[in-house]
This record gives sequence, structure tokens and C-alpha cells, in this order.
Amino acid sequence: MTDPDMFTQEAWEERYGARAEHQHGIWSGQPNAQLVAQVADLPTGRALDAGCGEGGDAIWLAQQGWRVTGVDFSRTALARAQAHGTDVEWRAEDLTAWTPEEGAYDLVSAQFVHLPGLLDLYARLATGVAPGGSLLIVGHDPTDDAGHHRPHVPGMFFTADEVTAILDPRDWEVLVAQARPRAARTHEGTELTVRDIVVHARRRSHVGTA
Repeated sequence: MTDPDMFTQEAWEERYGARAEHQHGIWSGQPNAQLVAQVADLPTGRALDAGCGEGGDAIWLAQQGWRVTGVDFSRTALARAQAHGTDVEWRAEDLTAWTPEEGAYDLVSAQFVHLPGLLDLYARLATGVAPGGSLLIVGHDPTDDAGHHRPHVPGMFFTADEVTAILDPRDWEVLVAQARPRAARTHEGTELTVRDIVVHARRRSHVGTA
């Protein structure tokens, strides 16, 4: 399997399906730390969790009072998320081509969605943010190997500056754009510090007020 093939819909179905007999899924089921940090004080509304996987972030958002739509291209992951019984709308969509309804969401969140052509994906996701709403993009720092293998696939990783460059300052106020340290562990259990790229931007209520 070549690196680009690792990130197709079929590959992810195989990856999630391989864990179908296990009690636990691929991920921890806990919300991502940067999501909690950036969203905890926001007024609730309608939220889109793009690349929701098994639903940890979407379920947490719903528990905080958000009306959540979780989108992923793996039906196996979505079925596992739906089994939690939380009031979330789960949708099977291919993020490499899908565009959300324009201005429909008070929060659009993409946590560690690493696919080729990410900046185009993020530009499409940004169209789904309502005036006054938030776009939250979090991913692995492209320079931070930190003991984990990072596949070398063009366009799979990004810097904060690359994300903010696709956001017109007349339309967006950038609240956070940084590489933020976070404690983590390797698969062998070794403690280490990794860096997350965090971009949090608010769509301006009145366009053209940069």
C-alpha cells in the first residue's frame, strides 16, 4: 500500500473494521484537549465535527449542549459512534470532496484530519461557518516527529500560517494561530511532548471590517 492509499475511504473502513471485534475502538473516546480548551467558553449552537471518526469529540460537544453533526467517510466508525446513543446527527460524507451547507454552523471543528490536499478541504469547511461562528482546525505539527512515524504525503500536514493564509482577513478574525505543546505517550508508553498546530478563527458578523 502506498502512502496516499493509506488515507482513502476503503483503507479507513479496513482499519476500523479490523477492530470490530474489540470492545474499544481505535481512539480513546475522549474529546481532544485542544477542542475542549478552545470551545469550553463558547456559546452553544449548531456544530459540525468534520472527520468525527468514532465520535469522541461530537459526543462531548452534544453533552455540552451543542446540536452536533458528525461527518466521516467511514460507515464503520459512524456505526460505532451511533451505538453510544447520543443525540448527534451522523453523516457519511467524503471530506475530500464534500462541502457543508454555507453558513450553517456556529462551530466547524476538524481535529487531526490528515488527508492529502488539506488546505482545500479547510477552505471548503470554512464556508460552513455562520457569521459570528468559529472555525477550529487542529493537527500535528509537520516538523514534530516526536517518536511517531509521520508519512511523507504532500499536503497532509500544515502550519498555522498556511491555514490563516486561506482566511480572508476581511471575513475572519484569527484568535489563535500557534504550535501548542501537549503531553503524550509513544505506543511503547514513553512520555514525551508533542506540538499541535491550533488555528481558531471567528467569522466576522459584518464582512469587510478587518
